[in-house]
Amino acid sequence: MKISHLSIENFRGIRNASVLLPDHAVLIGDNNVGKSTILEALDLVMGPDRLSRQSPIDEHDFHLGQYLANEASPNGPAPHITIGAIVTGLSEEQQIHFRDYIEWWDTSKQQLSDVSAPAELDSSPTIPALRVSFIGRYDPNEDDFEGRTYFARTLEEDETPAHFSKPDKQKCGFLYLRPLRTGGRALSLERGSLLDIILRLKEIRPKMWEATLSELSTFDVAGDPELGISGVLGSIDRALKKYVPREWGIQPHLRVSALTRRHLREVITAFIDTGAGSYSAPYFRQGTGTINLLLLAMLSQIAEDRQNVIFAMEEPETAIPPYAQKRIVHELRKLSAQTLFTSHSPYVLEEFAIEETVVLTRTKR
Repeated sequence: MKISHLSIENFRGIRNASVLLPDHAVLIGDNNVGKSTILEALDLVMGPDRLSRQSPIDEHDFHLGQYLANEASPNGPAPHITIGAIVTGLSEEQQIHFRDYIEWWDTSKQQLSDVSAPAELDSSPTIPALRVSFIGRYDPNEDDFEGRTYFARTLEEDETPAHFSKPDKQKCGFLYLRPLRTGGRALSLERGSLLDIILRLKEIRPKMWEATLSELSTFDVAGDPELGISGVLGSIDRALKKYVPREWGIQPHLRVSALTRRHLREVITAFIDTGAGSYSAPYFRQGTGTINLLLLAMLSQIAEDRQNVIFAMEEPETAIPPYAQKRIVHELRKLSAQTLFTSHSPYVLEEFAIEETVVLTRTKR
């Protein structure tokens, strides 16, 4: 599976853009030209975890921050963010899953084909394709932003468009990695973390939650009178008895049992030896280069366990030596169906042919 074409309207610094993407590509250009914006747009339309946010977009995601109707024509349509992706290279399983929404991509013209008869399809260089669109807008009734992804055909043909849901997106295998941000929770058990993704790919469900919560419920915090806190709590207990029935609010004490499974996912993390003696520290307190190499080692694990993955990554060279940069790009290209990088590193650029290099420029209108 690969993303062959991306269109963007009214998203961040991009008023309008259309990009054809090869199997593997590196996006290059000046700072603030839109490289990261393109990857963020891909995450909105293809990423399964983005929809989990209460609102996947906000004011700053609209071009020039304009999300209200034009004052000159207040009854006109309000600005929308529209991001469209055409996905090709569908596996047999994916074609069966998306069979009601399959369209056709002309590989010679690099555009959607309008042929429909079987004879025409057999005689033309067309392949199955899936067209999806993210639509984001401001809802004045709710005074909030909303965004959903749809099968694009249904936006045009059906009265009620069909949603391109999280399970549908998971079928596509898109992963957007931002080392400086993703690395901070890679080895945690938070939903969407790399360790969580690997566990789900291996169909492993952590079973320690109930036992951990039960053990924590019996853990008495600062119960020793010599620590002084229990004396204060005893005073509170005596004061409470003056105002409430005896069986209410008695014996206040400190525990950590208010933690839930969600809290545990947020606070449990891996510790790694620092290399300076026997002391271990949370992995996210390691050096930036170590974190990024750890992150990329986990990426290769995901690519090995799950076929047909699309990786999008910002600047894999950050705090990583040249030989490791080249190894990262080489390995991910080999393991995944499509890789999309942004980079300024000559060592990364050397791994891509001219036709795989997408040069971005900005045109003012």
